[in-house]
Amino acid sequence: MLIKQSWLLLIAGLLTTLSHAQERSMGVLSPQQSRANTDPAVLPEVVVTGNPLGSELFELATPSAVLSGTALQLQRRSTLGDTLQNLPGMSATGFGPNASRPVIRGLDGDRTHILQNGAGVIDASALSADHAVALDPLVMERAEVVRGPAALFYGGNAVGGVVNVIDNRIPQAANQGFSGRFEARYGGPEQEQAHAVVLEGGSVEDQGAQWALHADAYTRSADDLRIKNYARSARLRAADPQSTETQYRLTNSAAAGEGGAVGVSRVWGSGYVGLSVAQFNSRYGTVAEPTVTIDMQSSRFDVAGEARELGGLVSALKWKASATNYNHQELDSGTVATVFRNKGQELQVEAQHAPWRNLKGAVGMQVAQNTLTATGDEAFLPSTQTQSQALFLFEELTLGAWKWTAGVRQQNSRISSGGGGEIPYGETSARFDPAMTRRFNGNSAALGAVWTLQPGWAVAVNGAYTERAPSQTELFANGPHVATGYYEVGNSAFGVERSRAIDIALRRKTEAYSASVSVFQNRFAGFITQYASGNTRGTDGELNPTANDSGVSSNTGDDILPESVYRAVPARFRGAELEAGWRVPYSGAQIELLPQISYVQASDLSTDVPLPRIAPLRYGMGLNYRLDRLGGRVDITRVSAQHRLAASELATDGYTMLNMALTYKLPAPGARLEGFVRGVNLLNAEARNHASMLKDVAPMGGRSVQFGVRGQF
Repeated sequence: MLIKQSWLLLIAGLLTTLSHAQERSMGVLSPQQSRANTDPAVLPEVVVTGNPLGSELFELATPSAVLSGTALQLQRRSTLGDTLQNLPGMSATGFGPNASRPVIRGLDGDRTHILQNGAGVIDASALSADHAVALDPLVMERAEVVRGPAALFYGGNAVGGVVNVIDNRIPQAANQGFSGRFEARYGGPEQEQAHAVVLEGGSVEDQGAQWALHADAYTRSADDLRIKNYARSARLRAADPQSTETQYRLTNSAAAGEGGAVGVSRVWGSGYVGLSVAQFNSRYGTVAEPTVTIDMQSSRFDVAGEARELGGLVSALKWKASATNYNHQELDSGTVATVFRNKGQELQVEAQHAPWRNLKGAVGMQVAQNTLTATGDEAFLPSTQTQSQALFLFEELTLGAWKWTAGVRQQNSRISSGGGGEIPYGETSARFDPAMTRRFNGNSAALGAVWTLQPGWAVAVNGAYTERAPSQTELFANGPHVATGYYEVGNSAFGVERSRAIDIALRRKTEAYSASVSVFQNRFAGFITQYASGNTRGTDGELNPTANDSGVSSNTGDDILPESVYRAVPARFRGAELEAGWRVPYSGAQIELLPQISYVQASDLSTDVPLPRIAPLRYGMGLNYRLDRLGGRVDITRVSAQHRLAASELATDGYTMLNMALTYKLPAPGARLEGFVRGVNLLNAEARNHASMLKDVAPMGGRSVQFGVRGQF
């Protein structure tokens, strides 16, 4: 009923906007306003994620970053996590080369929210690190990252931050005629073959309105990842010798996928309304299980619109809604072993009020619902349904050299478990508790300020209080999860997870250079995390079974796994980040130096023991070069060893990563055509990502070269 009411509200909004459009005189967008022919490399860095009013990076109270243009092209990888992992404060879950989710300031999973054009991505990637994010970086145009709590607009599961992938599948502007871009790349440590094409265009009618069209398609395939030497780390080999060792290739890491989307919008001078349909398919090996592959599909339908210059109390209205049908099959030696399905809908509406003196702001509502089912051998949680409704308010006040921002959000969540009775497709499981429903009230608030000391100098401070409802896995998990190597046990009695965060930054910006240094702390009451209990379980749930000579349960013959339980503990995350850009003219060339430092430390305050999988200190320097048709980039990064270890963790050695790229603009009448060659890990370091569950069995790729071409017309 809730979702049906929300869709009725959306339809009413569409009708209101179309009616409003007919009443106003509509002008054709100028080429400067048009999205279609804009070079993404020179887009102003105005961020809308985390601020419904939009703001330049320098003026945001929350630390944010943008990856677009040439920088995105040269950082693009096969997964979202690996594409973004070199941004300040970022790392990745790195479950092999095919499943890698962003980690922000040490927080991942349900605490890092992933959006596509401002609407949540519904998949199973937050449940387990072996589940890929259901979007491909090949067709994305821009990524906006908010580092730190963004719960005001996206709920408590954005306590770590937000990644918003923007791909223009619902066009917001258009030119007459058609334009497009394409890219093809070959090589790399996995011998990737990837191709993508994007087409956009529109038509102008007599009254000045436009139809704007978008279509994109991509394919990719990859072989097993080539690695420097052994798959298992030296520490793991010493602790657990084996007669044979995988060497030079990472077994079961090959992948293939394809997808695409079509979208259409009606655009006028003060708004737009549009829709899109998209399909994502991926098939990949899970690395942790040599015989298991995942076959994943996601179908998505989106509608969105905006009406500006409304006059009266409400000056602008925008909304977005999405419906997703996601499923993946886990195939063991070609036979279906486990099936995950996730169907969900989401609606968000924002209304900006008319400015009053120096005050402007927005009020909004968000409703969401998803139904998750897992059946088969590794169905470690029962079927669940999650519903949430929220209201939020955001205000921005400028007083002289001060820019203040404040906001509040109230969210109600309802999480229901199907329990141990009959679940979809006729299967049952006695492991799960009886069916139950938990309800949570989550309140969040934030207060920020940016003080312009003098032109080009600013201090930004942001404080946030967040309440996050536990995820369905944290509440109801009770089963074997071979991908993580544990029998996972949740706790249905968990309450909301509370956190208080503060971030302080000093920023400098001139025509020649920019820089920002920030320190942050996020303190949690009841931080929900996994701990090894010291017990073991058979895959049927038997506690501490007796093992026979083959290492399986003497009673049932089931495999035996260590037990991992979810607990709520006090925790603290703190760290620092530095990023800068310095343009240096030299003999007609454009040179830019890009130093960067990221550090985060996380501890369980009840025991003063480090939390697991926290990336170590990382620092490095980038250099961009451009002279006429020739361009280049060099990145050298030092990742320190990690010796702050949680229980049962092994230390990770440091390494130095050297990447280089050369680009050349090829002559092509009527188009912009550029070839590139990129060298990755040119020092052939044995690089292991401490934030990954698989760091000791799945290193990053060895030395490799990739070639490609991209064009825009």
